Amino acid sequence: MNNNSKSEAYAAAGVDIKAGYKAVELMKAHIARTETAGVFSGIGGFGGLFLPDISGMKNPVLVSGTDGVGTKLKIAFLMDKHDTVGIDCVAMCVNDIICCGAKPLFFLDYIALGKNIPGKVAEIVKGVAEGCVQAGAALIGGETAEMPGFYPEDEYDLAGFSVGIVDKEKILDNSSVREGDVIIALPSSGVHSNGFSLVRKVFDVEKRDIRRPLEALGGKSLGETLIEPTKIYVRPMLALFEKIKIKAVSHITGGGFYENIPRSLPVGISAKIEEKAIKVLPVFEMIMKEGKVPLRDMYNTYNMGVGMSIVVSKNDADNALEILKENGENAYIIGETVKSGEGVILC
Repeated sequence: MNNNSKSEAYAAAGVDIKAGYKAVELMKAHIARTETAGVFSGIGGFGGLFLPDISGMKNPVLVSGTDGVGTKLKIAFLMDKHDTVGIDCVAMCVNDIICCGAKPLFFLDYIALGKNIPGKVAEIVKGVAEGCVQAGAALIGGETAEMPGFYPEDEYDLAGFSVGIVDKEKILDNSSVREGDVIIALPSSGVHSNGFSLVRKVFDVEKRDIRRPLEALGGKSLGETLIEPTKIYVRPMLALFEKIKIKAVSHITGGGFYENIPRSLPVGISAKIEEKAIKVLPVFEMIMKEGKVPLRDMYNTYNMGVGMSIVVSKNDADNALEILKENGENAYIIGETVKSGEGVILC
């Protein structure tokens, strides 16, 4: 800790420099958990250094992804639980990167808050570190900005970005997708990290007891269910890439099925999804029922229980399912590709 740095004037304006130093000290143990062979510098410098291993690659390509947690943070504030939203932040970035066939290398976070409470900041970073461990990425830096008057003292925002790497010849470009290919679903862990503005409106979370256990949610409370962190698919997907020709991958986030799946398909090819095949999670049924949300809007906003979709040849489908099962994913088939210009056909 820098004992020589202090400013009474800055403190009077609401910014506690010493609290920032304390937060860094508290988060060091969490950051240490994420260290990988490529880490080339410790935290505290002006930039995070990383030396990637490009052995065996002919033309290494860097792939980047950035995102935040959105208004899901409001649930964290209400629950006073801050050690999982960091997982969401990492997941939203690395799950995008894996869609290109790339392996995430490192991650940096940005936390902006009204008042720097070192223990709370450390809890947030604990979640970020856990997400990095799950993704096999190193947390090599970040920024904490105390912004009194801009954010309420008990609130914060969280965003980040990740960089991955893939050999140019292995980048997924959907050019091999053909009519009759199989679409596989990887289950989500819940709402993940999008659509929370609608969630909060439907459930009126600020006025509702979100800690009360609900039978419809298997005995879990609404708060517990909503704050469940976004699933990170990096490890099972990397295992799949090693053994199967993957034609396309889609991360189902904001925009749901109708917006995300077409992004992974070539022009003229659509996804024909069997609605009855989808294992819809109870929380989505609650949103639809209590909010009187039309079915199409649900599929155009939420993952509905499918966090990621994968397109493979029909001949590779059974093998792909087995590999995913071996890596902890209860994946299942939800449809096939067809010649159409509609993007997604839900039937």
